[in-house]
Amino acid sequence: MANNNKPYAKRKHIIASVVVVMVLVYAVQLFKLQILSPEYRNFADSNAFFRKTLYPARGSIYDRNGELVVFNQPTYDVMMVVREIKQFDTLDFCNTLNIDKVTFLQLEADMKDRQKNPGYSSYTPQIFMSQLDVEEYGLLQEKLYKFPGIYIQGRTERQYKYPNMGLILGYVAKVDKNKMAADPYYAHNDYVGKSGIELSHEIDLRGEKGVEVLLRDAHGRVQGKYRDGEFDKLPVSGRDLTLAIDINLQAYGEYLMQNKIGSIVMIEPKTGEVLAMVAAPSYDPSILTGKNFSQNYLTLEQDPYKPLINRSIAGVYPPGSTFKPAQGLTFLEEGIITPETRYSCYGGYPPLGGKPGCHGHASPTALQYALTTSCNSFFCYGLNAMLNNRAKYNSTIDAFEVWKDHMIDLGFGYKTDIDLPSEKRGFIPNSKFYTNLKKTDKWNAHGIISIAIGQGEILSTPLQLANYTAIIANRGYYYKPHVVKARKGALLDTLYSARRESNISREHFELTVAGMADAVTFGTCRGINMEPHITVCGKTGTSENPHGEDHSLFIGFAPKDDPKVAIAVIVETGGFGARNAVPIARLMMQKYLMGEIMAQDQYLEKNIAGRVILPSWYRRNAPIQRIDSIATQVRNVQGN
Repeated sequence: MANNNKPYAKRKHIIASVVVVMVLVYAVQLFKLQILSPEYRNFADSNAFFRKTLYPARGSIYDRNGELVVFNQPTYDVMMVVREIKQFDTLDFCNTLNIDKVTFLQLEADMKDRQKNPGYSSYTPQIFMSQLDVEEYGLLQEKLYKFPGIYIQGRTERQYKYPNMGLILGYVAKVDKNKMAADPYYAHNDYVGKSGIELSHEIDLRGEKGVEVLLRDAHGRVQGKYRDGEFDKLPVSGRDLTLAIDINLQAYGEYLMQNKIGSIVMIEPKTGEVLAMVAAPSYDPSILTGKNFSQNYLTLEQDPYKPLINRSIAGVYPPGSTFKPAQGLTFLEEGIITPETRYSCYGGYPPLGGKPGCHGHASPTALQYALTTSCNSFFCYGLNAMLNNRAKYNSTIDAFEVWKDHMIDLGFGYKTDIDLPSEKRGFIPNSKFYTNLKKTDKWNAHGIISIAIGQGEILSTPLQLANYTAIIANRGYYYKPHVVKARKGALLDTLYSARRESNISREHFELTVAGMADAVTFGTCRGINMEPHITVCGKTGTSENPHGEDHSLFIGFAPKDDPKVAIAVIVETGGFGARNAVPIARLMMQKYLMGEIMAQDQYLEKNIAGRVILPSWYRRNAPIQRIDSIATQVRNVQGN
């Protein structure tokens, strides 16, 4: 009998095991369905609750004088819960939203398309149509009871008081997958800063979301707040920002730079605050809001004038002769020259047969006069003397590394770390670069002599030039440039409040300042001489452009002994520095330091603003009128 029961005993264990396995499988599936599955959880929750996200208003933005620049206005999204949709008059719904049936079907299909709308669920509210204005909202709100499953979600939309500063302010657009994956704050169809201040100060500006928990009945109809709002959370508005920018100065700079390509950067030397940052062309920030965002963005993106590039921080140019003060400071600090050291110049650099060439002036010359007259030969001699000085350096490579380090200390070759995205670092070569380029480590100063006058491989952004000018104005120190001056309820990053040294002695800066003052009085910058009203120190530059006409450059600061502003101006294909960059700087300094343009310069103002300075390739391929329709429609602040 015992033997006969063995097969049944085995079967009993097998059946028990199968039952246990089946129970476990069902338990696991039930756990996944009820606990882990967002679809089921959304369905269960949505039966009883409707969680309505309350979006905060983004922080407003003011200029340095308290003038409101960016604010918000209400906008509304039409939300649809597909599971709650019942039969309603589609034609009436379309008429209310001012769309046709074809558009309705397309919007519905896009909403349900998980590729276009990855967060789609038939149980939760989905955006059917976005950015209704107040009038459209009012019409829909009156009839909302007719359309079960349709809700209205309130948001805010950016508005701009001025058509200026588009590249600095940036724009806001729908969040992408990468941002949602990186930051749990964001959900599908949220908006986020994409460029400019809106991006770099996104955490300050965005605020904190709130939520309203509403109770449903058995038919899915909203009955009111759950437990009288016990679990509701009010949204917290974003922080307001105060810019260092003066909006009137900014608008005036954009007025002067219309129909030109280039940049104006003005910095307050004592603080590093950016007073104006004009990148031409730019765009009216209001065109990158609302329903026409995509179309307008595509137009800007495709324009050969490239108005989406902030040339103040992302445009890189050979600095030309504006680089010479940095050379003189380095040669003095390293003991290569003294203030009395003189080099000859007879129309060019003699050791290389007069190349690079130079214009006529007295010879031989010391550093102060070399800066005044912008003598090319002097700085070529100085670089050659430094790289060949075996009493001080073991080799050309050692000497060059010291030279490179001084350039970095003066603000070249690395980003300034301004509080704006997309800044470029420019370029200062190191010794390894030339060793690789020339395929030998036996290169010498004469093979790279053009860098002594800001040509060759040297590249700088307009912001770097302005910051370097602020170092000279301060006689050796600077504060990192920044466009945001204050944040409501929060301190600025100490990155922008720490004084930074150039590691060059003050007495060397005093000599440099004297040479730049003489350049304004009787040298290459006479066009910016505004004595007795303002004592200006400056340096012109004419930068060789391998793609066409030379670029026009100027750097300067004022007043000489109590600097309140440092400026860098570059006009692409503008020719000599004195021709275009100098008069623009003259007008900008007057506007900031005097508050108005002197009567004697009002003709100059109209002349500069009316000049069309564009590369020949652009003039051949695009009508000038098109620039005015795409770039910022600059308000003539003189006439307001």
